[in-house]
Amino acid sequence: HHNVAARNSGCNGCLLRGNAPAIDHPLYDASLTSTGVKQAEILRNVLATRPSGSRSFTAFDLVVVSPLTRALETAQLIFGRDPGLAPIGSPERAAGLPIRAPQLLVREECRERYGHFVCNGRQPVSQLEENFPAFDFSEVLDENDVLHGDEIESASHCRDRAARFLEWLSCRPEGCVAVVTHGSFLRHLFGQFGDELQEEDRESLHREAHNCELRSVVICSHKKEQTKQRMMRHRSTLRVPSTNR
Repeated sequence: HHNVAARNSGCNGCLLRGNAPAIDHPLYDASLTSTGVKQAEILRNVLATRPSGSRSFTAFDLVVVSPLTRALETAQLIFGRDPGLAPIGSPERAAGLPIRAPQLLVREECRERYGHFVCNGRQPVSQLEENFPAFDFSEVLDENDVLHGDEIESASHCRDRAARFLEWLSCRPEGCVAVVTHGSFLRHLFGQFGDELQEEDRESLHREAHNCELRSVVICSHKKEQTKQRMMRHRSTLRVPSTNR
């Protein structure tokens, strides 16, 4: 809803808190529009019929999600399904084959660049847990949003936060992970890599992300204890084999 409001008003002024607390603003932690819901449903259907490995659908071992409502709604629409059941319409579902649903893990590090605009604040964890009971919020440390304020997060801090998130992600044991995050966060993350890529891949990596877009990347990981040094020495540890909407 925040993008629609900003577009209709012609500026981002409608996303400022004014004289009231940010959490009282109607666009605080903005949710999906009906268009956003339809986009998520389309992507869900694409993944449900996109073969992966030995399965007829794309299966993820883990789904990591930003704690902002619009990201949680997107993840729920795309990845939420009955535990132990494959996507509706798949041969595995028709055959009744047991398929483990991926964990839906919420991490604060992959939230949108916070501060200034009310749409990028988050709700208290207790409220989010009530609204999204299938998600694991155990790794979100603070009940209330202690990060969001009137000053926008600096670009350098957002880049550092994105790098720390990538370091954490590269140490996960899962092989195929979906991350449901935001456009500005991805720009600050991917912009740190690609110096040694072919121009076409570099442009694909650095370009602006579309709403509800699936982008496939490969993290070239080495020894876990060397992750931080590896990231600092090799700026092109990401590879971009495909980009799909």
